[in-house]
Amino acid sequence: MRMKRVAAVAMMASLALSAAACGKEGEPTPSAGGSASGGAQSDTCKSSGATFTPKTDAAIAGSPAFEKIKTAGKVSVGVKFDQPNLGYKDAQGKRCGFDIEIAQYVASTLGIDPAKIEYKEIASANRETAIKGGEVDYYVGTYSITDKRKNDISFAGPYFVAGQDLLVRKDETSITGKDTLKGKKVCSATGSTPIQRVRDEGLTEPNNIVEFKTYSECVSQLLDKKVDAVTTDDAILKGYAAQSPSELKVVGKPFSTEKYGIGLPKDDKALRDYVNNQIEASFTSGTWQKIYDGTLGLSGSAGAPPTLERY
Repeated sequence: MRMKRVAAVAMMASLALSAAACGKEGEPTPSAGGSASGGAQSDTCKSSGATFTPKTDAAIAGSPAFEKIKTAGKVSVGVKFDQPNLGYKDAQGKRCGFDIEIAQYVASTLGIDPAKIEYKEIASANRETAIKGGEVDYYVGTYSITDKRKNDISFAGPYFVAGQDLLVRKDETSITGKDTLKGKKVCSATGSTPIQRVRDEGLTEPNNIVEFKTYSECVSQLLDKKVDAVTTDDAILKGYAAQSPSELKVVGKPFSTEKYGIGLPKDDKALRDYVNNQIEASFTSGTWQKIYDGTLGLSGSAGAPPTLERY
């Protein structure tokens, strides 16, 4: 059973608690092979039901990135693959989740059919390098907007606001928030904002900080009792907890504000302005809400579009 669960973490299933499936608003939706109340979850990706029709008149004057995309007739997008209902790839290779559908929406506004997206799985530590080097045209994957990152790239957004929290084992009673992490082994993704905050604020000792390329590796370590807590944004952690509801829980005391942005080439202001306009349009048209309700919203947590911040 343990091996089965660890494998499920490494190859995260599409979760019923926040799966991209239609159901009664505010309630988890059972998926094939399991229920929202804790049974085995299906590994099959499902869509929120939002449709993304490519614009036929997309034009961005003065944008080198857009000209590249237009000439290629496709778009390369950096994503995550192991974050349930955010950026996830199922056993059949299909992708789903809130971030994936935001990426598809943006592609459609650029005149590209989402079916022509070339997805590239880029680790957190390599995101700026991938954008600067032209490996991806843009990046959508729980990418927190920070001043430091703005030195290398630019952001459109935010399109979502999350908060850093802690994932622990179900029977854990000593970890009740960030101020109870001393002496505890804390794991997160290399190069991520959450692990840097743990380090900068001295929430635990340096030798107790554990880093891996992906959050799913941290969750495996948590299940195997090799670390005491996994930290990242609450949106991500809720997905992992739902995979093993009898073994894992989210502490539920966020201690940061993480504004997710779409990573773009630094000097392409024309593209950034255009993508900002399209994000704002999704807020007012109801597209954002439909995507959220059909993915993260099925966790039972209500969500509303954030305030767009242009710079």
